[in-house]
Amino acid sequence: MQAAGGSLDGIIDTVSAVHPIFPLLNLLKTNGKLVMVGAPEKPLELPVFPLLSGRKLVGGSAIGGVKEMQEMVSFEEKHNITPDVEVVPMEYVNTVVERLVKSDVKYHFVLDIGNTLKKS
Repeated sequence: MQAAGGSLDGIIDTVSAVHPIFPLLNLLKTNGKLVMVGAPEKPLELPVFPLLSGRKLVGGSAIGGVKEMQEMVSFEEKHNITPDVEVVPMEYVNTVVERLVKSDVKYHFVLDIGNTLKKS
């Protein structure tokens, strides 16, 4: 993450667990934006100095309703936008957590609890 410091215009944070925000703020360029869409149970610590010194913004958004979701899916379909995911069987959940801790994640993890998804 150090090598990627100051390289992103924006980040959409979908994490719904308590996690540090400071490393994400360091990834943002000047005037970068961090949008929180996950809802952790406990408040997150928000360091103010990186916001002030880098003119960075933190905002939030709740997931939209059916209309907004349909607009997003239609846009993705029109522009052939697909997610890069790594499908992982449930029995490897501990390995997934270890990889998250090591920052060894290239794609979004999808846990296949019922072993019904194809690996991509």
